[in-house]
Amino acid sequence: MKVELRKLSDIIPYENNPRINDAAVDAVAASIREFGFRQPVVVDGADVLIVGHTRWKAAQKLGLKEIPVHVATDLTPAQIQAYRIADNEIATIADWDYDLLPLELAELQLADFDLGLLGFPPRSSPKSWERVLPTGSSTPTKSQPRPMPPRRSPATFEFSANIDCSAATLQVPTTSTASWKAK
Repeated sequence: MKVELRKLSDIIPYENNPRINDAAVDAVAASIREFGFRQPVVVDGADVLIVGHTRWKAAQKLGLKEIPVHVATDLTPAQIQAYRIADNEIATIADWDYDLLPLELAELQLADFDLGLLGFPPRSSPKSWERVLPTGSSTPTKSQPRPMPPRRSPATFEFSANIDCSAATLQVPTTSTASWKAK
């Protein structure tokens, strides 16, 4: 796959894009700022966006002049139209492993990584996590990291959630006394 840098101003957003993505732009911009622009947008031969509208908007917000682009010259008009939809919808099929996710989040928090960059909604959001509370006595700490392998901790975490990872952020507690904080 060929990826090249192109002027942001030369890329044309698809005027009939059915994805409503404005709420995700800040989170994607924060992700690009932290991790870099790691996933190119895809355009057709006329520089019209096929996928990557949110990354394109985030690049505008960040004031980027160029972004990585892949030109899909081998797709039919019907494939382009379908790919625009599939690229967004297929990701919604996946789900989280709620035994492993809190362990990963706890490790990131112990590493002082800003969990607000992960895109989870804040507690005040209607799509927020109801709770992520450790119920065991062996919550990993900096002095006592969780053992590897197996990839499990004696601590258990309870979840009750509808998670939409496209828009907002949250701070995940690692103890029952920690408080939720929107970043």
